[in-house]
Amino acid sequence: MTNTGTSAECVLVWFRGDLRLGDQPALRATAATGGPVVPLFVWAPEEDGSEALGAASRWWLHQSLVALEQSLQSQGLRLIIRRGPTAQTLLQLADETKARRIFCDRVYEPARLAAEPALEARLRDKGVSLESFNGSLLFEPGSIRTVTGGPFRVFTPFWRALWNERGALRKPLTKPKGIPAPLHWPTSLEIADLGLEPKIDWAAGIRTAWTPGENTAQERLRRFAQGPVSDYGDDRDRTDRDGTSRLSPHLHFGEISPIEIWHAVAGRPGAEPYLRQLAWREFAYQLLVENPETTREPFQNEFRRFPWRRNARHLRAWQKGLTGYPFVDAAMRQLWRTGWMHNRARLVVASFLAKHLLIPWQQGAAWFLETLVDADLANNTMGWQWVAGCGVDAAPYFRVFNPITQGEKFDPDGSYVRQWVPELAGLPNEWIHRPWEAPPLMLAAAGVQLGTTYPRPLVDHAEARRAALQAFQEMKQAGRGK
Repeated sequence: MTNTGTSAECVLVWFRGDLRLGDQPALRATAATGGPVVPLFVWAPEEDGSEALGAASRWWLHQSLVALEQSLQSQGLRLIIRRGPTAQTLLQLADETKARRIFCDRVYEPARLAAEPALEARLRDKGVSLESFNGSLLFEPGSIRTVTGGPFRVFTPFWRALWNERGALRKPLTKPKGIPAPLHWPTSLEIADLGLEPKIDWAAGIRTAWTPGENTAQERLRRFAQGPVSDYGDDRDRTDRDGTSRLSPHLHFGEISPIEIWHAVAGRPGAEPYLRQLAWREFAYQLLVENPETTREPFQNEFRRFPWRRNARHLRAWQKGLTGYPFVDAAMRQLWRTGWMHNRARLVVASFLAKHLLIPWQQGAAWFLETLVDADLANNTMGWQWVAGCGVDAAPYFRVFNPITQGEKFDPDGSYVRQWVPELAGLPNEWIHRPWEAPPLMLAAAGVQLGTTYPRPLVDHAEARRAALQAFQEMKQAGRGK
């Protein structure tokens, strides 16, 4: 560590979303200034409105900040923690440290993007510049366009265009070393003062499943790149296999960058299906930046007339994993216990809510934002609209996932259901995904009492599908009658 006097001009490094030291463009840029560096995190959830972090994400943020603080301490630096309002806090700390420049990672959520110009102007009025760097995406939103210069509305051509531009991807930046520290550190809150962890400890299952932080993310990437990525195309949809990278929460909190992931995986046998997932994330951010209203409203305007139902009992049963469909219930319980759900299961449970129960997709999206540790606003919005049939490049509305056949295909031996719905563990594979069809003697032998130990299905699949298609026709007819 190099201590420099307060007469030297400090630089503030404002950590917003990229909570890491490796491949951190904002932090790396401080090297060129030669001045002391003050790392900063500002907590101002009220400024994010409806986009504020949910409970599971707040738990992860606490752990991630602890990990970042430890990493900075290893470099002789401290993480200064302050509460908002953001502009006032930045100006106050700039005054305390005599800083005239603030480096930060770029953010793309609508509330933050909308507030950025006013923030920059207020800082500039006081002689302080705000310089942002893209560390969370492969490419800046809007930089990949169609041949006519417009935004892509279909993923496959977007993927081809991104693939053609892959040679322009920069290399990952190494962790900076020897960063000068100020002679005197400004005051700071403790991370615990932010109240991110729950007062009632419901996070035991999440804590068992996850270890947040940059070091864990790097180790997880290393293991995935050295083996499982080669089978990703075959295993990614199997809920009974550990075939995914599970990097999504680390990526969401910027504990690892997509650039690092791309370069670690690209060139490995069978890597293309996984790289497509990184491109899907890029596609989601492009859509969010260009269509910020889609966090609340359907991309396809005709779906504003869709005859959604409001059924609090059905919504609660879905949230608690008590729908009577084992594959759906296993996924929802996995979410509640671990803060995460397999991607194939996300598609099935989302389809069940929007098309079996006809409950507005916004309510499902809100529950995911509250309970997922990787609750990425762009991915969550696009994913829910895709499944509901109302988004860009959406699945056709008549595509209604069958929760029985989906379970039989992607959890063929029932191990996923048995793990998360243990009251059905004694059922043979033949009946594990459709217990209501099992012979009474088989149910009795397995200790299953439908309606008592495990619920009967909330709705019949065939009838629900017909109701969904009828609702879709009603929407179309309402549009023609305008």
